[in-house]
Amino acid sequence: MKKYVTEKQQNECIETIQTLISYPSYLREETTDGTPFGQDIVDVLDKMLAICKEMGMSTFRDPEGYYGYAEYGEGKEMLAVLCHLDVVPPGNLEKWETEPFKGEVRDGFLVGRGSQDDKGPAMAALYGFKALLDNDVNFNKRVRFIFGTDEENLWRCMDKYNEKEEKATMGFAPDAEFPLTYAEKGLLQVKLKGAGDATLALNCGGALNVVPGEAAYEGIDLEAVIKNLKAANFEYEEKNNGVTVLGKAIHSKDANQGTNALARLAMALAPLTENQAVQFIAKEVKEDAKAIGIFGELSDQMSGVLTFNVASLKVTAEESEIGIDIRIPVSADKEEVVAKLTALAQAYDLTYEEFDYLASLYVPLDSPLVKTLLAVYQEKTGDMSEPMSSGGATFARTMENCVAFGAVMPDSPITFHQENEKMSLRDIFGAMDIYAESIYRLCCE
Repeated sequence: MKKYVTEKQQNECIETIQTLISYPSYLREETTDGTPFGQDIVDVLDKMLAICKEMGMSTFRDPEGYYGYAEYGEGKEMLAVLCHLDVVPPGNLEKWETEPFKGEVRDGFLVGRGSQDDKGPAMAALYGFKALLDNDVNFNKRVRFIFGTDEENLWRCMDKYNEKEEKATMGFAPDAEFPLTYAEKGLLQVKLKGAGDATLALNCGGALNVVPGEAAYEGIDLEAVIKNLKAANFEYEEKNNGVTVLGKAIHSKDANQGTNALARLAMALAPLTENQAVQFIAKEVKEDAKAIGIFGELSDQMSGVLTFNVASLKVTAEESEIGIDIRIPVSADKEEVVAKLTALAQAYDLTYEEFDYLASLYVPLDSPLVKTLLAVYQEKTGDMSEPMSSGGATFARTMENCVAFGAVMPDSPITFHQENEKMSLRDIFGAMDIYAESIYRLCCE
């Protein structure tokens, strides 16, 4: 088996990842100003397409700025490599050991927001592809790198793409872990809304796909709240005339592996307020990230157990709003989940509103795509691990016959959405090699 990637492409890849990390490309509504998701996101998309054009690829940017793509080769059939250039916000800057938007190499890791999700993996795929170009390989199919800009929020970029553009014959998203993800749970994000509370001002949590690692409170009954936190043995810090409950932030797909600081704050507040949003969280959810108390133990063999993340809570004098992220097993009935949650919410005078829904992904293990990608991974690594299912949502589910494929190796730390997000150089270089061979087998043989 020929090795296409050399030190030349490895160095170019790292430099490009660092360049992309330097763009703080997370959604900020106040900076949109004529752009879909903010000027920084448009700028990183333009930079990405310029880099691809320098490689000899033809490029296209949606006039509105929702997405772009770069393509190479000829033929009716097309392989899509589904990437995203947007990131989540940096989180608590005090916890970062480097500048989050610098892309510093430390102890064998590239550290920075987007290094692992998804700028690093996307560039591993792109420069694995470039290694084929540098080796003058002939293509019998087209390869199209699609760059989305709203993956961390509502996927409006891919909605636009699918409205306007050609669908791929096959594809993969380098936005997960090796060896390969063939099934992804359904993703349901909802808002539960109720009456406001003039005595209770709360604005906790943030992105729906992140378990809140901190939850701050500065309102009335502060001493009683602290007493309740202490009695429950919940970790917290007293600062700035308030208290900050400490948890463990993690991606919502792995909610049962995190510690939800917002849920803990609600449990400490519940004896002190009649606010129904707080009561709902404290009494019905607690710290149960599987929501067994609401749905029973809902799981299947293909994709595992349901996860339930209370991601945000806002309480003003006018309204209370809970933001929830639910990952639903592939075989489960979404409407049954909705019905149970709606009925329970109504018992607390909360109304159910669907914010976003992504149907599940399932590609059979015996499909040619899965068999080819898995064979390359196994031959390159010697790892015979089985393909996986996931609670994560990747762009693979936006097209038929697409899977999530790398780029994080099985024994590597998962730092998506966390402070000090990082990806090892070993993983980046290994993924480049795997992607080069995979694209070759799919599009060049």
